[in-house]
Amino acid sequence: MTDWTPYTQRAKTWFEALRDGICAEFEKIEREAGSDASFQYTPWTRDAVAGEADTGGGVQGLMKGRVFEKVGVNVSTVHGAFSPQFAASINGASAENPGFTATGISLVAHMANPHVPAVHMNTRFLTTTKAWFGGGADLNPPLPYDEDTADFHAAFKTTCDAHGEGYYERYKAWADDYFYIPHRKVHRGVGGIFYDHLECVDEAGWEANFAFTKAVGETFLSIFPQLVRRRMGMAFDAAQKQQQLEWRGRYAEFNLVYDRGTLFGLKTGGNIDAILMSLPPEAVWS
Repeated sequence: MTDWTPYTQRAKTWFEALRDGICAEFEKIEREAGSDASFQYTPWTRDAVAGEADTGGGVQGLMKGRVFEKVGVNVSTVHGAFSPQFAASINGASAENPGFTATGISLVAHMANPHVPAVHMNTRFLTTTKAWFGGGADLNPPLPYDEDTADFHAAFKTTCDAHGEGYYERYKAWADDYFYIPHRKVHRGVGGIFYDHLECVDEAGWEANFAFTKAVGETFLSIFPQLVRRRMGMAFDAAQKQQQLEWRGRYAEFNLVYDRGTLFGLKTGGNIDAILMSLPPEAVWS
């Protein structure tokens, strides 16, 4: 069996570098808007359970600014053992083999201007008795613009096409299926890509999957700031702000009821503030 420890470290180092690049670009946008807002970073340690020693932790990055009303960019690397019940739901884990490691980056941005789309992005590497990558990015505009949707999807299609035949069609469909609110019968946003269990059966497979995962992060860093700059100076009225706040309520419902990442964090002793940073700073239910 491959020792995935050095590969986990490589993935962790990349996720931290991606975080640094994203946060620097978002702070640059705030400066362009005349704001001095910056990310505040809070380290945390995973709560250990009986019999566990060092179980890892992470760093929560949070900024509240003029353009980014609330944006969180978190990186974590944790390891330990799943509870027997939860292990049954995880790829490659079981009550007999509940051990895991997980490293990843997670980002959610809620924007001050309702014309600017909110966004979610995450990529991660997990090991149980198997090893795999997962992640993606999806756009969540309260006031959708066809141009923004088309550009966002085109960027990720180019990335997917460069790394695997059929990747875009498969991972776009997965995002459409996953980011759906059944009790509302609506999608959370206008989609993007979502992939999981991209398994690494050997070192060569790991390198290929890691290259794709890095490209997903780089694509996000390239396309999303373009959309922010396109819309952040637009005027908006009270009705449009109300539409944004109501849409945020739907977003919160999805993340609290259906999101697997939220459940994973809560079930593995993650930092509560970091897990729930995805929730909007303000929302309404009419």
